[in-house]
Amino acid sequence: MVDAEGKGLVVQQEWEPEELISVWTLLEEDMGRLRNKSGANRLGFALLLKFFEVEARFPEGPGEVPDVVVGYVAQQVKVPAEEWGSYDWLGKAIQRHRVEIRSVYGFRPTTEDDQAKLTQWLTAELCPVELWRERLAEAVVARCRNERIEPPAPGQVRRLVASSVKDFETQFCRRTVGRLSQLTRDRLDELVTGDQEDGDGGDHKTASAGGGRAFFAELKAPGGARAGQPVRGDQQAGAGVPARAARGPVHGCVGEAGGVLAGAGLEGVPG
Repeated sequence: MVDAEGKGLVVQQEWEPEELISVWTLLEEDMGRLRNKSGANRLGFALLLKFFEVEARFPEGPGEVPDVVVGYVAQQVKVPAEEWGSYDWLGKAIQRHRVEIRSVYGFRPTTEDDQAKLTQWLTAELCPVELWRERLAEAVVARCRNERIEPPAPGQVRRLVASSVKDFETQFCRRTVGRLSQLTRDRLDELVTGDQEDGDGGDHKTASAGGGRAFFAELKAPGGARAGQPVRGDQQAGAGVPARAARGPVHGCVGEAGGVLAGAGLEGVPG
């Protein structure tokens, strides 16, 4: 689950003792996967394994895992918590660990083709009925989880959602203008340019910036600048509403997406 800034559940949640034990306790099969690992690699693998179970992705860096979580897992694997800082994020060991962990949960990495399909899906199916970018980001992550694909990083999810919103707004404006009669477009052109009589009764025309017939010409033309203007995040209704999940998405609970997303065919998204 991601919030409006693309942060995950692990980062934003304050872990109570009961939740810490429920989510981050290593099971017998988890401990079995640690037998050939020691030191920083042992602790690093254990944290990545449980993080993926919660988020269905890997952390972008050591700071994304709360200290309380590091300490609790370190106690279980009998490795000092300080070793987490020595885990090599660019080495071959972490690459092997990620491959092994994806295999454990039956996931595969996301590809550029996957991201292109996600963008098309959002533009065609969700953007017309959902304004909250937070909900759109949740939908991206939920769809990836349902298809057993490792979701893009939070920053990539934000960019993907922004691209989808921009594409939808461009298409919507072109379709809308295309349905207007020439008479309606002419009258709207006059409204945009601000044509009016001045106080002396003479004709006085004032053109607003970028107005006139060029306004509707840009909407109809491919790649028109105005047609592609995205709605700012602070203009979105309900932006910044936090969302939480009780358990990891690998086990089927992805949080309170709610609303229209419940009808988008996403498992684990309650209506």
